[in-house]
Amino acid sequence: MKSTIRSNWPKYVLQWGVLAALIFFLSGLATKLFPKLAPSDPEAYCPLGGLEALTTYVTRGSLPCSMSSSQIVMGVLLAAAVILFGKLFCAYLCPIGSIEDLLTKLRKSFGITGAELKSGSAADKILRAVKYGLLFWVFYSTATASELLCRKFDPYYAVATGFKGEIVLWMSIVALVLVVLGGFFIKRFFCRYICPLGAAANSFRFWLPLLLLALTWWGLSALGLPLQWWMLLAAFCVIGYLLEVFYRKPKLQLLHVIYDDENCTMRCYSCQKQCPYNIDIPGSGGIVTDVDCTLCGECIASCPRRALKFGVVTKPMHSMAGRLVPALVAVLLTALGIVFGSRFEVPTIDEKWGIEEGMELNTMRIDNLTSIHCYGSSMAFKGKMEKVKGVHGVKTYANSHAVVLTYDPAVTSEEKLLEEVYEPSHFRVNSPDSTAYKELQVQTIRTEHMPNRTDLNYLGLQMRMSGRKVFGIESEYDCPLIVRVYSDPEEDLDEAWFKEIVEKKVLAMPIHGGGVKETPVDFTFVRLEKGKDKIGIAEYLERMFDPFSAEFNGRYPSGDTTVVRKRAEVYEGKPQYIFEIQDRNYEKPIIKRALPFLSNHLSKEEGVIAVYLKLNKALEPSIQVRFAEPMTADRVWELMTMPVWQITYAPDDVRDVDAKMKFDKKGVCYEYQQ
Repeated sequence: MKSTIRSNWPKYVLQWGVLAALIFFLSGLATKLFPKLAPSDPEAYCPLGGLEALTTYVTRGSLPCSMSSSQIVMGVLLAAAVILFGKLFCAYLCPIGSIEDLLTKLRKSFGITGAELKSGSAADKILRAVKYGLLFWVFYSTATASELLCRKFDPYYAVATGFKGEIVLWMSIVALVLVVLGGFFIKRFFCRYICPLGAAANSFRFWLPLLLLALTWWGLSALGLPLQWWMLLAAFCVIGYLLEVFYRKPKLQLLHVIYDDENCTMRCYSCQKQCPYNIDIPGSGGIVTDVDCTLCGECIASCPRRALKFGVVTKPMHSMAGRLVPALVAVLLTALGIVFGSRFEVPTIDEKWGIEEGMELNTMRIDNLTSIHCYGSSMAFKGKMEKVKGVHGVKTYANSHAVVLTYDPAVTSEEKLLEEVYEPSHFRVNSPDSTAYKELQVQTIRTEHMPNRTDLNYLGLQMRMSGRKVFGIESEYDCPLIVRVYSDPEEDLDEAWFKEIVEKKVLAMPIHGGGVKETPVDFTFVRLEKGKDKIGIAEYLERMFDPFSAEFNGRYPSGDTTVVRKRAEVYEGKPQYIFEIQDRNYEKPIIKRALPFLSNHLSKEEGVIAVYLKLNKALEPSIQVRFAEPMTADRVWELMTMPVWQITYAPDDVRDVDAKMKFDKKGVCYEYQQ
């Protein structure tokens, strides 16, 4: 059978162009060639993620993870496109579908005969149920947990992130094997039997029965029946599956493949053999309306008698012009999704609380809060604002990093709210030698447009690259913002230097392996406060240090019962000890993230009272384990150096995990001074 690449070039240009673009952007090549480009999001325009996000928003009033309006618009456009034009995304844009088509061509080039699963056979019907089961599982789990379940097994997402995304490794590997091996031996195996987006697309093609289903569910709910949203989802999946298997002929579609029986004089069936889904095209009755048809054009390109053409409703189009139409429609719909998705934004969360009748509430919007970037960070921000008197609502926009607060102006004000939102922070620019300095110089500058903790880090990095002996900076909320700069007493840092550093528009950071990463910044320098202060080196190091403390409880007998008591109280008055390991690397964020695991692991051992990260007497970072008998220093060291730690996530959820930290040099033990 001859190749269809030349005669069906619009499809292959678009398919291979999309694959090339994905490789160019997701491999990091784009940012290497154009450093000003932001890192690419592999799900930026994912229609399945958009449909999951829309479902979650309708059922919970929030968006999952980092989903945005762009994905929602893509999901809605996919549904509309499937109803009106067919499954163009599957044929022309989906990277998995493109890979499966390439695998089929690869198999044929090797002369290997593939397996055939005839549509309507028992095996075909059973396997088609798999994608509907996955469709229900994916949407139900995402909507209940606000976390995209499809990421855990999506083969595209796993490959696009280098298997470093939010995946379950074995699920991703199984899915990838199904794509590669299944697609090699059976045409479009993953698309036909596994893909939940394929299940959703096929269901949307039967729009009228599903619309009646939704209206029936809404009517019964209005009558007071206790129907849950997941029941509608389950019915959607079951009815979609039954219609796909037993009916297979959707209505309303505008674009079709039209079959001319008079021109088909050879009955070679090359169209059916070339079709990725083995659709019986000569048996279609003139217009191909099969639910599997993606308008890929392979049948048209393979026909030696030109008996097949694209057409609108029942009218065939000119062969050359018609061949371009599906690809052009796919491109146009994608462009519309990108444009309209960027014009509006759905809030990630929209929560209200404590509102009483008669309250007169105001709202204020705060922009450029980069800490707001997903559902989890939005909920953390909401938790913080719930504790602020006078705040009665939070609306967040993860994509644009903005929040809208609803508040009672009789209780609080915009200035007070800005102070509550701002998180004072510090950043160590360079490390001073604590033996060479007794004190450091302190200067205070005022800045604006620095609402995030990371903004102070960016400013500190600008100072680091200046080559001046600046050791650290810290911020304190005020209008304008207070920034204290700690430097060598001999450094002469004047107002002109501070203005130049603060108002640099780009942070240009050298990256490992060569090149420069450019981050746009837009801070404003207001003034340099008069006068210079001094600070002792010990006090400075304490200010720049983020300590950690975890003190434990235990269960102890009390009369005829067992009660939970603080171990520090139980061992009060008894000899206690500190097992200390000193290392300057303990200031690094990766260590701080591991400390909760270490403390959790040690907390189950009787005699372990607490775990700290603090500066020791030599002003060096150290991990300190506080203990009393029957615990010993040797046993603490043995526990810390175990290759596997036992972590308690919940009373009934205790897991063995690989140790999060490595300790090479045994620490010292000394008596704890109570």
